[in-house]
Amino acid sequence: MITVLRLDHRLGRDTRITTHVCLTSRAFGADKVILSGERDKHIIESVESVVDNWGGDFQVEYSKNYMSVIREHKRNGFEIIHLTMYGKHVEDVVPRIRDNSRDKLIIVGGSRVPTEVYEEADWNLSVTNQPHSEVAALAICLHYMMDAKELDITYDDCKMRVIPNNEFKEVIKK
Repeated sequence: MITVLRLDHRLGRDTRITTHVCLTSRAFGADKVILSGERDKHIIESVESVVDNWGGDFQVEYSKNYMSVIREHKRNGFEIIHLTMYGKHVEDVVPRIRDNSRDKLIIVGGSRVPTEVYEEADWNLSVTNQPHSEVAALAICLHYMMDAKELDITYDDCKMRVIPNNEFKEVIKK
């Protein structure tokens, strides 16, 4: 199981990025996202609507206190992976992470991430040591974690499906 934890969502300020964290998590093979910070009912409903229309059993949850989420997952045997530009390069570490059988908690930051998160993590990973988007980091990390198999994910329970087409948009509605 792969769960993504989004730290410190701020209403009105982070809506677009947090929504993209959720959509990227789902599209790139994660099973669940947990949002922390300020509760945003609209994002939760929006992601649930995407799952309803596009299929799968992806879950979105809220927890005010992200440290309790991290510690609970650690107690339950999850491997804690924090995405940061200060960490070890993802391509050097992910094969070891991917090839063990432990469930994963991938942490993506919000505002300033406290030292405590770095210390609780089993891995602090970077996709680059340059400033970048947490959404890009998440996509690249999940791509490595899924060994590119996420590119072929389809859901039998979908109500909508894109038919790849170079000329125009084509969506089948069931």
